Amino acid sequence: MPTPHDTPSASRITRLQARAEGVVRRLRPWSWLWPPIAFAAGLGSFFLAERQPWLGALLALGMLAAWLLLLSESVIGRLLARRGYPTLAQGATQFIAQMIHQETLFFCLPFLLATTVWSSGQALFTLLVIAMALFSIIDPLYYRVAERLRWLYFAFHAQCVFVVVLVTLPTLLHLTTYQSLLLAIAAMLLFSLPSLLHLTANQSGRRWLMALTLLLPLAGAAWLGRIWVPPASLWITATALSPGFDAAARSPEGELRLTPEALSGQGLFAFTAIRAPRGLREEIRHVWRHEGEEVDRIPLVIEGGRKAGYRAWSHKQNFPEVTAGQWRIDVMTEGGQRIGVIRFRVADGQGATLADGRLRRPAGLPGLSWQPPVPGGGEPIAEETPPQEANPTPQRPDRNTEKEDGTVGAGNPAPNSEWKSE
Repeated sequence: MPTPHDTPSASRITRLQARAEGVVRRLRPWSWLWPPIAFAAGLGSFFLAERQPWLGALLALGMLAAWLLLLSESVIGRLLARRGYPTLAQGATQFIAQMIHQETLFFCLPFLLATTVWSSGQALFTLLVIAMALFSIIDPLYYRVAERLRWLYFAFHAQCVFVVVLVTLPTLLHLTTYQSLLLAIAAMLLFSLPSLLHLTANQSGRRWLMALTLLLPLAGAAWLGRIWVPPASLWITATALSPGFDAAARSPEGELRLTPEALSGQGLFAFTAIRAPRGLREEIRHVWRHEGEEVDRIPLVIEGGRKAGYRAWSHKQNFPEVTAGQWRIDVMTEGGQRIGVIRFRVADGQGATLADGRLRRPAGLPGLSWQPPVPGGGEPIAEETPPQEANPTPQRPDRNTEKEDGTVGAGNPAPNSEWKSE
C-alpha cells in the first residue's frame, strides 16, 4: 500500500518545497536590503495616500498579502504534517516569518513617526516599535527568541499584527481610526492566544480556560492604553489660539493676552488643521482641560484630502470662575487617541500666553516635516479652499455642547460654545 510520500501529489509538494527552499537560500545573502526597501515602501504609501490613493492602497494591500502568505503557510504546513506529507524546513519558515516581520515594522514606521505626539506617552509606543524593528534585523537574537522563548516570539508576532492592521486599514478601506483600532485590538488578542497557551502549558486540563481568562485583562490593558497609540492616519499640520476668527477666510485673527479678565470677557478660539487621507470622514473632539481636569468637550467632523489639513475650530466662551493656571486642549479621535495638544497659560500680566492667531507647526515630525507645506513663522495658510470644503459640515443633533451652567449635555451648540470645521 503506497504511503503519502509515494503519491504523485507528494512528489509535486516535494518539488515545490525544494524550489521555495532554493529561493530562500538565494535570498539570504541579500536579506539586509529588505528593511530599507520596506521602509521606502512605507514612505511611498504614506505620501501616495494623498497624491495617488490607489497606489498607496496597493502598497498597503501588498503588506496584507504578505501576512496572508505567512498565515496560510503555517496552516498549510500543519495540515500537511498531519497527513504525513513533507513540509518546509524550519529554517526556511523562520526566514520567511522574519522577512514579513521586518516588512511590517519598517513599512509602518513612517506612519507612526509622522503621527506621534512626542510630548505624550505615544513616544513610548513608537520607540517600542523601533526597538521591535531593530530586534527583527539582529539575526542571532531573533532566532534565539524564536527557538527558545516561543511565548515571547508569539507576543512579538501579535504586536506586529496590531501595528499592520492599525496602519493599513484607514488607507486601504477608509476606515476611521476608531474602527481600525478596534480591529487591531481584536487581531492582537486573537494572535496572542498561542503565547498564552505556551504560558499555561503546565495546566493541561484548564489550559484553554486559563488562556481565555488571561485575554480579558489583556483586552482591558489594550483599551486603556489606546491613548498611547498614535492615530496612524491623522496628524495636525498647524494650530493657533486667537480672540477672533474670520469665518470667510477660515483663519484666526486678533491678539489677546490671556488674563482671567480678558478670557472671561471675550472667550477664546482654538484652531487646528488636521491632515487625513482622502475619503476618510471622522469625528474628532477638542477637549478643554484646566489643571488636568476636563471642563468641556466639543465634537467636530473632519474630512480627508486637503493638502494643508482640514481646518476645524472651536470657540469657548463660558469659563469657570477660577481660570488662572495651566490649560490644554487635547485634540482627540472618537476612540480616545490623541492627535495633538495645544497648551496655554492664563495669568495676570506678562506670564499669560499671548493668543495672536499665528499658525504654529507642532513639535516633532508631523507628516515627516515635508508634507503638507504649512507656512512657517505663523503666517496664515494661503491655499484656496477646495470645492468640497466650501460648505460647513452640517450640525448633528446629538453633539455634546456646553450649556449655560457650564455642564456638558446633548443638543445643538449653545451660544457659549461653538464648533466649526471646513
